[in-house]
Amino acid sequence: MFKALVLEQADKVTTASIQQLDVSQLPEGDVLIDVDYSSLNYKDGLAITGKGRIVRDFPMVPGVDLTGTVAESSDTRYTVGQKVVLTGWGVGEGHWGGMAQKARLNADWLVPLPEALSGDQAMKIGTAGLTAMLCVQALQGAGITPEKGEILVTGASGGVGSVAVTLLGVLGYQVAAVTGRASENGEWLKSLGASRIAERSEFDEPARPLEKQLWAGAIDTVGSKMLAKVLAQTHYDGAVAACGLAGGFDLPTTVMPFILRGVKLLGVDSVNAPYERRQKAWKRIAELLPASYYDQGCREISLEEVAEAAEAITLGQITGRVVIKL
Repeated sequence: MFKALVLEQADKVTTASIQQLDVSQLPEGDVLIDVDYSSLNYKDGLAITGKGRIVRDFPMVPGVDLTGTVAESSDTRYTVGQKVVLTGWGVGEGHWGGMAQKARLNADWLVPLPEALSGDQAMKIGTAGLTAMLCVQALQGAGITPEKGEILVTGASGGVGSVAVTLLGVLGYQVAAVTGRASENGEWLKSLGASRIAERSEFDEPARPLEKQLWAGAIDTVGSKMLAKVLAQTHYDGAVAACGLAGGFDLPTTVMPFILRGVKLLGVDSVNAPYERRQKAWKRIAELLPASYYDQGCREISLEEVAEAAEAITLGQITGRVVIKL
């Protein structure tokens, strides 16, 4: 038997409860994992509260991230006792996820845990950190170097944003971090690596087709009007890595930034990223993130505290990363 957070639905109302389950109840997969840690992402929050149509089949164990130890494996790539990490692949949405003490998973979804990282550190990174690293690598691939100018990070107080600020700072970029809670989070973001803080209200006005060129590049976690504004303010030959839609999935912009300034819009996905790309990103994160990040940007909770934290993250009340100890 093992403990799990289980989502059920009746009359379109989602409920979350902690239950004792048997290993035989787990879905099919190549590898059985003893889960050490999971984490709470925005998507998890939507699933647990029922505020977003994330889960379509019930019952479901949420948790898009997990790290743990291989207990059984029918795949030769993984051996008993090996430490692994999983992010994405629809786990926690269509396949039971990380908010349980055991998980059975497809071997193709796993990545060996880098030796430089502990399990809790990996979850302090999680999908958010992996996405942030992929965004940074996308900007680098587009030729955006520190010498080109300032980089904007929107939604900087969130999981993706806070890791992006840290990584960019370590790599020598000047970072402007956008937050709607500058009085609460400004000094924290500067301690992570931000050069300055930009108030979210500065981006409230609808974007003109082209505006003053301010950013050599940007990492956008918000989408919608925010992304349109950022594109209109990006330098000639600049690039914007877009990875989120917290502000909406529409994009009220024009082709002007793209055809008159050569701005590149780079879509970044971590959910189905190929194995080699994920492995390289994890390795790079382990090399770059300073020890201070794990202390400053994260907090740990128990499974019993997840429901309350899930509500808070959907209301924008969570700063940094939340790790769940199983």
